[in-house]
Amino acid sequence: MVILLNIDDLGFEKNITIKLDDALIIVDMQNDFVPGGSLPVEEGDQIVSRINSIAELFRKNKAFIILTQDWHPKEHLSFASNHPGMSPGDEYQTGAIGPVLWPDHCVQNTYGSGFHEDLKKEYAHAIIRKGYHPEIDSYSGFIENDKKSETGLAGFLNSLKIKRIFICGLALDYCCYFTAIDGIDFGFEVYFLVNLTKGIDLPPGNISSSLEDMKNKGIKFVSKESFV
Repeated sequence: MVILLNIDDLGFEKNITIKLDDALIIVDMQNDFVPGGSLPVEEGDQIVSRINSIAELFRKNKAFIILTQDWHPKEHLSFASNHPGMSPGDEYQTGAIGPVLWPDHCVQNTYGSGFHEDLKKEYAHAIIRKGYHPEIDSYSGFIENDKKSETGLAGFLNSLKIKRIFICGLALDYCCYFTAIDGIDFGFEVYFLVNLTKGIDLPPGNISSSLEDMKNKGIKFVSKESFV
């Protein structure tokens, strides 16, 4: 029997003070990932106002705020439309593409690639784009799926002498998860704002396994109430 890890079992950190060497990373809050988009995360639009609230707190404390943005060319090989006879969700693994194919999403310079209209983009100090190599998929804000092509996020954070990163956005068990895991691998102390994410849970149980993996990796979990 598989025992699923619940959010309530994570154990949230308390009494966190935001410091100058902290950064908030808001992952992929884009139109295609919210209801009405081509690859929607259920209730993904419902976290926008709360993300704005925490971003305002970071801004007030003079900490850094960074947005990540999926930025695919229309010929991207993760799109099922670029594989005749295949459909979104079909298993596909080759090179740095996979494990499944997706519907066309976040195509460069389209409405779907834009940030949600209610997101306070003006709070951000930088935007890090990912997934723009046609033959390489990308989930993490730090490095593409070939595990060689860095996005520049780690170098940017290091140039600012950032020590701790706080992650929120879409989707919990994909881009947020991989950004958090790679954040640890790049030497940052990682905090996951789990209540400011929404997951896909594909395959079923993926949210639970992602949370457990992050916990085992040493990632700490926080909520808005964790801050003082």
